[in-house]
Amino acid sequence: MPAVGGIPTGPGKEYPGNLTPYVVVTCVVAAMGGLIFGYDIGISGGVTSMDPFLLKFFPEVYRSKHNDSSNNQYCQYNSETLTMFTSSLYLAALLSSLVASIVTRKLGRKPSMLFGGLLFFAGALLNGFAQAVWMLIVGRILLGFGIGFANQSVPLYLSETAPYKYRGALNIGFQLSITVGILVANVLNYFFAKIEGGWGWRLSLGGAIVPAIILTVGSLFLPDTPNSLIERGKMEDAREKLKRIRGLENVDEEFNDLVMASELSKQVEHPWRNLLQRKYRPHMAVATLIPFFQQLTGINVIMFYAPVLFNTIGFGDNASLMSSVITGLVNVIATLVSIYGVDKWGRRFLFLEGGAQMLVCQIIVAACIGAKFGIDGNPGELPNWYAIVVVLFICIYVAAFAWSWGPLGWLVPSEVFPLEIRSAAQSINVSVNMVFTFIVAQIFLNMLCHLKFGLFLFFAFFVLVMTIYIYYFLPETKNIPIEEMNQVWRSHWFWAKFMTEEFSNGNVEMLKGGQALKNV
Repeated sequence: MPAVGGIPTGPGKEYPGNLTPYVVVTCVVAAMGGLIFGYDIGISGGVTSMDPFLLKFFPEVYRSKHNDSSNNQYCQYNSETLTMFTSSLYLAALLSSLVASIVTRKLGRKPSMLFGGLLFFAGALLNGFAQAVWMLIVGRILLGFGIGFANQSVPLYLSETAPYKYRGALNIGFQLSITVGILVANVLNYFFAKIEGGWGWRLSLGGAIVPAIILTVGSLFLPDTPNSLIERGKMEDAREKLKRIRGLENVDEEFNDLVMASELSKQVEHPWRNLLQRKYRPHMAVATLIPFFQQLTGINVIMFYAPVLFNTIGFGDNASLMSSVITGLVNVIATLVSIYGVDKWGRRFLFLEGGAQMLVCQIIVAACIGAKFGIDGNPGELPNWYAIVVVLFICIYVAAFAWSWGPLGWLVPSEVFPLEIRSAAQSINVSVNMVFTFIVAQIFLNMLCHLKFGLFLFFAFFVLVMTIYIYYFLPETKNIPIEEMNQVWRSHWFWAKFMTEEFSNGNVEMLKGGQALKNV
């Protein structure tokens, strides 16, 4: 039996290929799709802590914040309308990701990215010029449609384009652009909040047109992936694209394997229905549990509501926005660590180390907040050392997420699906992610009001559970070609029993030297 959660090391399929400037530029441009997601995450929490924004659209929250005589800091932002403003985007992203699956499979990865940019652009304009809450909500829904298309297509595009030895690092470019988007949004919030006249929030929300333009224009110039071109019958185009992104003239072995995988995928008439088959249970476990656990790390609570959270624990408005800038900077730097180490140390190591670090930090933050705020949420005077300790451990927590569950939550699902279910399964991955992002965003402020400092212990429990899941059930996928990923499941101590004979042998019939060879 192989080591727990791992696969035995041994000879595997190795395709030649170079990390060419062309493929690097292509992947960097595609990864810009993460900017729209990151910018929205960062901007939402910032504007909801700006008094002019609250006074115009959510006056009851403004009054609670400034006139609540109870001094219960836990409950000052508790408003269903305010959380609906934040979380409506993720419900829209859930719905659009299902449509994006069809577009991605039938038309290619490029159109999905293009649609995502255009929809996000429309939503940003509507939010920037909003005069009523309904305009904010409709704008957020359009932003969500854009994010659903981008998050469905970009990770697939990166995984299919990158040489397998560098797939982890290039795919994490998507997460890096998310973290850059969050950081830029936090910095802009900090400066826009200082604008006299109280209209800085319009610049924050309307500024989302910039990442939307980057994604839209970038998608017009990107080539489609060889996998997608083969899937749509464009064989010669696919061969030429493969030669260019690998930097080689002889790509016959990889090309023939991609063609064979495509032929097998065409035998699957109903990919959505087939997702329920026993042989795809390992893939579906990854597609559902990893995004489920990713949201229950509590990271989006920190990133959505960082300014609100810091304001709640006693920072002033400007100080809370600056604290969120600091956490955003930590997020970017730690993601660079993941890019460096993911193909060197492996996915499992980063998952396990990050999980342990997040668990410790959440327990410490819960203890710090509980010690000062108690049950009634009235902390009295907060010393500077206390604020520094809270921010420090939140930053260590953010760093752990940024080099583990953040990037790997998108990377691992996008690289393990066979071609015949890849678009559908990626939609499930995005949908589960958005469902639980929506739920967490919708109920967080209410949970903070009722669970108080125990909210961090709530998320700490799930971090413990997900770390145990990774240890026992997630195999290592580094340095495995994307079309050879089934060997990972066939070698796993638990998942091997789900891999039927038909499935195990169906993908080893490969073309070599012009002849079809079949493993018996």
